This record gives sequence, C-alpha cells and structure tokens, in this order.
Amino acid sequence: MTSSSSHSGVERARLTAAFDALLQPERFHDYGPNGLQVEGQARIVKLVSGVTACGALIDAAIAAGAHAILVHHGLFWRGQSGTITSWMKQRLARLLAHDINLYAYHLPLDAHPQVGNNAQLARRLGLTVDGNFGEYDLGCIGGRDDGGAFANADDLAQLLGQTLGRAPLVVRGAPGPIGRIAWCSGGAQDWFEAAIGAGAQAFITGEISEPQAHLARECGVTFYACGHHATERYGAPALGAQIASELGLEHQFIDIENPA
Repeated sequence: MTSSSSHSGVERARLTAAFDALLQPERFHDYGPNGLQVEGQARIVKLVSGVTACGALIDAAIAAGAHAILVHHGLFWRGQSGTITSWMKQRLARLLAHDINLYAYHLPLDAHPQVGNNAQLARRLGLTVDGNFGEYDLGCIGGRDDGGAFANADDLAQLLGQTLGRAPLVVRGAPGPIGRIAWCSGGAQDWFEAAIGAGAQAFITGEISEPQAHLARECGVTFYACGHHATERYGAPALGAQIASELGLEHQFIDIENPA
C-alpha cells in the first residue's frame, strides 16, 4: 500500500459524485439512505472500505488515518427509533470527533454488474451470469465459467467453503450434478422461490429461515446458507479500489470478522 503522502486527495463533493455516478442510487427504493451518511472533512486522501459501519471498523479506520469510510451496511435504517443514544451515539461520536466521512451503499452495491457484491461473489466462485431475477434484478443465475457442472451438492459446498473461508449450511435437494445455479448475497432467503422459478438447481445466499429447508427438499433445489457477512465482503473493497484508483486516493480494506 502506498503512503498517503504520495496522494493529493480530492474534495468530498467529487468523491460523492464519483460514487453516485457509478452506482446510481436514485434508481433504488432502499431500506436506508445511500450515499454520504455522515459528513466529515472536506478533503479526502485516504479511503477505508469495510462491510458494516460497526464500532470496530470505525476504530480501525481512525487508527489507519482514514478521511472517509465506505461500507455496505451503514448506520441508518428504516424503522429505527431515530434517537442518538447508546451504540449509535458512540459510533457517531467517534466519526464526528475525527471528522471522518461515512459513505454507505446498500442495494446499489449489491446490484452493480462489475463491483457489486453479487458480481464479485460470482467472480470468486467462477460463475457466469446469464440471467437475473427478483427486485431490481438483484438475483443472478448462471453456471460455471467453463460450462461444466458440479458433480453433486458436496462438490459445490466444498468450493464455497474454500472460497469464503467457512463451511456453508447445506439443505440438499435432488441428487446428481448441479449446473444451473442462482445466487444473491446477504439476507436473500425469501428469494428462494424466485430462484426455483428461474430454473435453478441450487441457490446460494447468506442466510436461511425455517421455510427454505422444506422448500429445498420438496422442490429438489439445494440451498446454501454461506453467511451474510461472508457473501458481502467483496463489493465494498472492489468499489473502493476502483474509485480510489480513478481519483488518486489511498485505499485500504479492513475486514471485521463476523460469524453471521
């Protein structure tokens, strides 16, 4: 990583415009605000990316000398009380005390066809997208880059475990090879029926709820719950690296471990 002394930095407005131009957040009706959530210093030299704006990431970014933090999961969500107390006060206080900008992009970062979570997950798994499903076409469906198939459910589970660094929870469907695969990072378990309708033989996401286990067995489509954090830790660093390269910023990805 290059030291910040070799980077001249950019004005906050230019960084905000670069993020928004690439991700087009205005296209999405999201669960929280996309873009600049907390305003900090006007000039940014170092950008830190991470998955969630938790206290540990904020502290690590402060220690790293960040002027801005980019995350997938920001501080503010629909349905919150709106009070600045407890953990919210603590996170905001640290950001404001160190004059750090906080950027968050949720659905726009899931959806982007190059730097998005689903695109980056596919890249690491060696999958090619040839279709989409679900709201905003966030769900992806396709197959292996080489046109082949996985020998069975365990074959795909092994790849997922090796790639994501944790063994997935697997609810097996029909036995035999798996060629048609659907995926959507994070908490997309409610999209399982849409994936089945799209012709998937397997569905990869972060979480599972009680109904999906029954659907997997009854419909013959294998369900892989690989972890919300594990499936969504690739988009933010890809976005951060691209924008930092374009604007001449220093960039560092900081991954805060999360078992969920």
